[in-house]
Amino acid sequence: MKTHQSTLHQTLAQGQFAVTVELNPPKGTDVSELLETAKSLSGRVHGINVPDNAAAVMRASPVAVARLLYEQGHDPVLQLTCRDRNRIGLQSDLLGAHVLGIRNVLCLTGDSPSAGDHKEAKPVFDLDTVQVMHAVSELNQGRDLAGNALEGRTAFFIGGAAAPGVESVALLHKKFEAKVNAGAQFFQTQPVFLAQVVRSFMEEVRPYSRNVLGGVLVLRSVKMAEYVNAHVSGIDVPEEILRELRDAGEAHAAEAGIEIAVRTIRAIRPFCDGVHVMAGRLSHRLPEIIRKAGLN
Repeated sequence: MKTHQSTLHQTLAQGQFAVTVELNPPKGTDVSELLETAKSLSGRVHGINVPDNAAAVMRASPVAVARLLYEQGHDPVLQLTCRDRNRIGLQSDLLGAHVLGIRNVLCLTGDSPSAGDHKEAKPVFDLDTVQVMHAVSELNQGRDLAGNALEGRTAFFIGGAAAPGVESVALLHKKFEAKVNAGAQFFQTQPVFLAQVVRSFMEEVRPYSRNVLGGVLVLRSVKMAEYVNAHVSGIDVPEEILRELRDAGEAHAAEAGIEIAVRTIRAIRPFCDGVHVMAGRLSHRLPEIIRKAGLN
């Protein structure tokens, strides 16, 4: 087992602008497309997030996929939700991930099973997000949540999520401070589309001295943007962007979405410590987006 540090952590600690992206595990065992996309991102990103059954849709294990990315030379960011495991399962998966070389973990709540493809599934939520962060911090200190000593501690770089522009300032500080106190060392935000939102958010959270990567969502259609506005909390696609996608027409909406993403990255770059790009079905276009945005 290697005792290496997180590349993402080192990048941020050195004051460099960090670039992370997201690659969703397949709903099945065929990882060829994912690995081909990951290969095209070699040398272009500092980390690749691996979602944990995002939108409550059952997919391949994020720990397994993260290991495959690690074998390619990437620095995976394992997303871990509270929804599907109790505290025993969460800690066990974290230890297993560390054994496999994974050094970054993003702690999330997770969508309700009612939103996914197994609506009859029973949610667990034994721990909330802040408690999971505390659990990771404890593992980093060499003990589990019950206070038992570990035979080898972890060295995770602990991440949390934030939603700029959708909460009151008081609630923003309450949530952010709770996560920092629980051990959060960096944050990735929900998708943002306006630089002023990021600027205002960063002015509020700078006193906490934590690195923040601004989230950028690549919209591929008006329908997708409208769905996000209606069903995904913490994201607000402005009317001017909806209009831009409509004006592009269905045949060219994806191209317009890529240009919007590139423009957004350039606009928010002066205010945050990095960007986290979520391209979904357009993930194969990530190298192009990164290049056009001037990120490498």
